[in-house]
Amino acid sequence: MTKQTIISRRAVLATGVALGAGLLVPAARAQAVMKVAGIHASPVENAWNSCLHKALQDADADGTIEYVFSEGVSGTDYPRAMREYSEQGCKLIVGESYAVEREARQVAADYPDTAFLMGSSGEASGKNFGVFGTWNHGGAYLAGMLAGAMTKSGTVGSVGAIPIPEVNMLINAFAAGVKEVRPDAKHIVSFIGTFFDPPKAREAGLAQIDAGADILFGERIGTADAAKERGIKSVGSLIDYTPRYPDTVFANAMWYFRPILDAAVADVKAGKPTGSNYTPFGLMKNGGSDIVYVKGVAPAAAEAAMEAKRSAIKSGAFEVPIMVEQPK
Repeated sequence: MTKQTIISRRAVLATGVALGAGLLVPAARAQAVMKVAGIHASPVENAWNSCLHKALQDADADGTIEYVFSEGVSGTDYPRAMREYSEQGCKLIVGESYAVEREARQVAADYPDTAFLMGSSGEASGKNFGVFGTWNHGGAYLAGMLAGAMTKSGTVGSVGAIPIPEVNMLINAFAAGVKEVRPDAKHIVSFIGTFFDPPKAREAGLAQIDAGADILFGERIGTADAAKERGIKSVGSLIDYTPRYPDTVFANAMWYFRPILDAAVADVKAGKPTGSNYTPFGLMKNGGSDIVYVKGVAPAAAEAAMEAKRSAIKSGAFEVPIMVEQPK
């Protein structure tokens, strides 16, 4: 692991190597509260990881779980981290298996008494390997509707991480929203090749602005820095970037991990198999995602049209197209 941290609201960190020699937890709490580990391949400041981290911290704070975690875990260390947390007695391990699908599934098979909840492009397997996708594409579509009404150049840009299905789906949804209100819009797409490199995302955004984009969709952290630098508007993803960029980010495609986490925790506590796809708990109609935007930035008619579509998504009357092919 390149960087490792283990914390808990009421636990004491013991010294040791790798993931640590163990946690000194009061016996009463250890018996009453389920221990859950988060294994983050990126720093927890990364938007996606921060969504998981916050939900896990909140669940710890309200006494639902006891949360320990590691961040900056490399692909080569990831299976070992999963094994060590399993051996430490964690009942549920939350993380991501995009780069280690085969190895992660083998660990789950080796530890049948531990439940795993992994961000994954694959399917659930066995009784204890659950998966979830980051499906905040509804909010991205709605933000695209606003962007399509706002662009003056007719060109928008999107900066993504790696063209995996979840990232592709999000960027494609944003583009579809733009084209609903601006069919002739041009969409520039760049991938930075990693999940966390804000300077690289900024450079990609600057290149898109130089190519004519006057609104950027930041699937990755750093995109809004380019927009701010050049004085244009930007859309955030996963978390609310507007407080950080008040004059730049006017809308955010939000994603909330807590409904997914709560469903998995409930299954573990009930002794139910967790080899399921928990993605639906993160959909807009189930309260797992939405759009947050600054009213008055887009034209009033555009906001009204977007809100009507938002209601249709929440009611199930409209489903945002799921397009996982790599955007071009």
